[in-house]
Amino acid sequence: MNSFEAARFHMIESQLRPNKVSDGRVLDAFASIRRELFLPEHLRPVAYIDEDLPLGGGRYLMQPMITARLLQAASIAPTEIALIIGAGTGYEAALTAMLARNVFALEEDLELARRARAALVEHAIASVSVVEGPLREGHRARAPYDVILFGGAVADLPPNIVAQLAEGGRLVAVVRGEQAMGRATLTTRTGGVVSRRVIFDAATHLLPGFAPKPAFAFC
Repeated sequence: MNSFEAARFHMIESQLRPNKVSDGRVLDAFASIRRELFLPEHLRPVAYIDEDLPLGGGRYLMQPMITARLLQAASIAPTEIALIIGAGTGYEAALTAMLARNVFALEEDLELARRARAALVEHAIASVSVVEGPLREGHRARAPYDVILFGGAVADLPPNIVAQLAEGGRLVAVVRGEQAMGRATLTTRTGGVVSRRVIFDAATHLLPGFAPKPAFAFC
């Protein structure tokens, strides 16, 4: 077992399992995907620490435990299609590919999208399509989706993205204001009705473009 394999094992045993991650398929996905390959060289030695890691340009790779709990809450079936919004370097997309049939990884930063494709090729994952475009638009071309996951916190869930959720679909995201603690939420569409519930608290960094709108102040 090399140092990265040991760190990955430690991540699962000390970060995921003690924090209510019990789904065997989710744990197997984390055991299979080499997180270090989705990070810049200088951050690879700390790939498995229990915090968000910077990718540049205000973007972060989410804390492993947060990602794991979101994926567990999404209850992804092997026949389903998923959309990752703010895919970054592709780590969440790679994990989701271990659970779903097909994954669309939406990214607007061309360099991050390039790095995502390279890491996915390194893992020989062919079921993920990295698509480039504005994050706030979602990816209508292949909607609706059984699962939508945001790769960072958002101040709100854009209605046009919620509309891309299939009947019976689940959307998982950390929703937070500028200063407030984020709340991981599960949004579902059942019988055409959209409902939302809070799952747990999360101090996840905001995705650029999804920050709270500045409050209007009278002078």
